[in-house]
Amino acid sequence: MTPVVRNRLIGLALALAIFAVDQWVKWHILWTFKLRERGVVDLLPFFDLRWTQNFGVSMGMFEATSVEARWILVGVTALIAVMVTIWLLRERKLGDILGLSLILGGALGNIKDRYELGYVIDYADLHFGEFRPFLIFNIADAAITIGVVIILVRAFFLRDTDDEAADGTSADAAESTS
Repeated sequence: MTPVVRNRLIGLALALAIFAVDQWVKWHILWTFKLRERGVVDLLPFFDLRWTQNFGVSMGMFEATSVEARWILVGVTALIAVMVTIWLLRERKLGDILGLSLILGGALGNIKDRYELGYVIDYADLHFGEFRPFLIFNIADAAITIGVVIILVRAFFLRDTDDEAADGTSADAAESTS
């Protein structure tokens, strides 16, 4: 098995693991904690479990207020997940693959919720008094956010050095051949 194939398989396994953990936690939120019925479970002074049905996408934008909008949102997010999968399968570097895997696993978890329920289950409420640095979120949301940050950091700060390492070249080597 080549290193590139190994990296891609690791990426697909990570995406599947993120999806599975997200769904496992949501199952416990529904059936163990019975959060839908309870509304809120106070865990720490700065973190609660709080039942939220998110009918939109990122930060509640593009809220699906009708059956048609729900299915359009499912379709659009599924298309994005397919595009991320294709991108992941074309990448060679493990760092980029891992970022894409987090995005894919999180997207699949939220798509499954929206497909089955019509909304995404959100429950993680990080707060400091009344200040909430984030909207209520779930593991899938966190994975997507972390994946996007990884992709952006690598694109803006690490891409040139990664390309040089992958090519076996560096600025020093290029200067010595000229």
